Amino acid sequence: MGVWVVHIPSVEARAGISHAVLGWLLLCMGGGAFAGLQLAGPLSDRFGSHRTLPVAAVLCSGSLVLPGLAENVWALGAAVVVFGFGNGCMDVSMNTHAVQVERGYGRPVMSAFHAVFSIGGVFAALAGARTISWGWSVPLTLGCIGALCAVASVLTAPTLLRPGTLSAADARDTGTVPEEAGKASGAAAPVTAPGADGPAGPRTPLPQQTAAQQTAAQQPAPLPEAPPAPPAKRRPPRRVWALALLALILMLSEGVAYDWSVLHVRTVLDAPAATAALAYGAFATAMTLGRLSADRVAARYGPVFVVRYGAGLAAAGLTAAALSSWVPLALAGWTVFGLGLSGCVPQFFSAAGHVDEDASGANVSRVAGLGYLGMLAGPAIIGPMTAFMPLNLTFFLPVAFCVTAVFTAGILRPPAPARSAVSPAPARTRA
Repeated sequence: MGVWVVHIPSVEARAGISHAVLGWLLLCMGGGAFAGLQLAGPLSDRFGSHRTLPVAAVLCSGSLVLPGLAENVWALGAAVVVFGFGNGCMDVSMNTHAVQVERGYGRPVMSAFHAVFSIGGVFAALAGARTISWGWSVPLTLGCIGALCAVASVLTAPTLLRPGTLSAADARDTGTVPEEAGKASGAAAPVTAPGADGPAGPRTPLPQQTAAQQTAAQQPAPLPEAPPAPPAKRRPPRRVWALALLALILMLSEGVAYDWSVLHVRTVLDAPAATAALAYGAFATAMTLGRLSADRVAARYGPVFVVRYGAGLAAAGLTAAALSSWVPLALAGWTVFGLGLSGCVPQFFSAAGHVDEDASGANVSRVAGLGYLGMLAGPAIIGPMTAFMPLNLTFFLPVAFCVTAVFTAGILRPPAPARSAVSPAPARTRA
């Protein structure tokens, strides 16, 4: 993804399209990604993410070269749809697998996974700047990187976790059998002792059993009752959709940096291509550092603090980048923008998972799906806006989104538990 972002200006020039047309093509890319999200999710539940993830990774890696080969708008449109579809499949597969790893790890590590994703962006910016300075063609660069990523996907596939691996390991460590856990809450079995024929022989009641109990034990067991009707499908709480909406607007803002930061420094500030590639590199580096420390900050001050002050910092950084006419200040603005956004989105995933323990997976998928749709398709809004205003002024739309998150971050605060009807009200005392 990082190599694609770095080469967007070159791909745009090769296809001979404008910023506005590029925006619509990015919208098509988001549509392909959304289709991939919808397909890979059920497939991961049915076959396991350890099977869908390598396939999705190879598909995403192999399709990376397609935009570099496009020489007109129609070919580029088809290429970005295929690439977006592969990326959507990989997004949902790797996040589903990350949840499985996190569940067995014993503590939150999702921000660390997202930090490694940002590290890939740093390497992509450095590699892109170097290959551009060497004069490599766009198809050659995208083809080489895509081939390396496809090989890495195949080589790492055998190390992915299989479903139930951690549960079996935990059972061996604790000396318990998973099936016995479900019986703990049921009725206790009658206490019996093995008969004279050994463990497999007939069982005789222990002496402390009464005659009535012995008679009941000898009677045939009653026929099982019909299973209860399956419960009606529950609608997701409104709080889940509120979290999903906030994730959408903040990941949309994040996507603006992915798709437009390099173009901003290159076209608005007239910086060299190699220097413009550093805009995304600065953003990705700040995202990495912020995500590596986000878990500690959230544990100490809470998720509301992380989102409220992080989104405010992001708004200030993007405003500085949009209004600056000096390249170093613009790069600093993109850096601050990345640092502010770094810890926000993982807080929405975590909060959605705790809304309803019985539907945590479904709620997280709703927040993640809508959020990634915003990151991939949202930046396409910027393209059509460039037909009416300069590119840097369109950045005030994500600035407004960040400000919105500042004032609505309180949705992350868990609701107060309902007071029991039988609990007495606390006595009021006067000072």
